[in-house]
Amino acid sequence: MDIEVLGALSASEHGISITPTAPKPRQVLALLALHADRVVQVSSLIEELWDDEPPRSARTTLQTYVLQLRELIGEALAGAGEGGVTAKDILVTLPGGYRLNTRGGRVDFREFERQAGAGYRALDGDDHATAARRLREALSLWTGSALADVTAGSRIGLEVQRLEESRLCALDQRIEADLRLGRHRELLSELTVLVNRHRMHESLHGQFMVALHRSGRRGEALSVYQRLRTTLVRELGLEPSAALGRLQRSILMAHPEAPAARGAEAAGQVAARAG
Repeated sequence: MDIEVLGALSASEHGISITPTAPKPRQVLALLALHADRVVQVSSLIEELWDDEPPRSARTTLQTYVLQLRELIGEALAGAGEGGVTAKDILVTLPGGYRLNTRGGRVDFREFERQAGAGYRALDGDDHATAARRLREALSLWTGSALADVTAGSRIGLEVQRLEESRLCALDQRIEADLRLGRHRELLSELTVLVNRHRMHESLHGQFMVALHRSGRRGEALSVYQRLRTTLVRELGLEPSAALGRLQRSILMAHPEAPAARGAEAAGQVAARAG
């Protein structure tokens, strides 16, 4: 089974879709897909569907949704002419829960994690070109917001938040790799959009400041810092981090700081490369 959650929900068996159209069965499939090849407890599925107010018929209704999913899986297996395997072998009932077996199929969020992990390791090894390429490949797997067409309850909501944070981290590190490759002018338009979308993300603002400064736009780089500082003070009552403050002073004096040690926070790494 192939599964996609980095955008619209999609699950297919032998290329035949098994994704239901009804909202509640889609939620069940989405939660099973997010934990593919692992058991999802009945209690977790009920919480996802009805939060803390499940109806008395919750378990029976859940079983109905599972049956609907198995019907779709069975049709896909029959359409592919696969004998010896039933829908119950794919969507398995186990003590206390259910497991969706992918049987080695493609799962996009796991491919994303694999590619991003390779990118992080390359960046740690100062192989900036490989890091930028692998992280770009990881990010290309996203076609929209995670599970954009699924009505999310509490369980899926947490998983979506985790995935989106992983996406932002990979994006931040891909930009860092591109900066180290001297692609600062190429990054300006992208970073302009990102800092407006993530108005309190210090690392992205620091990277924008570096890209502007290296492009000969020192005044604009300093303005980015002032806008961020105003936003942080007004909305959180906080000053920018010490690392970002050092970057601001470095640009103000047009004098880059010494390289930060490996493992320093992202903003600190950006500050170290201001010149």
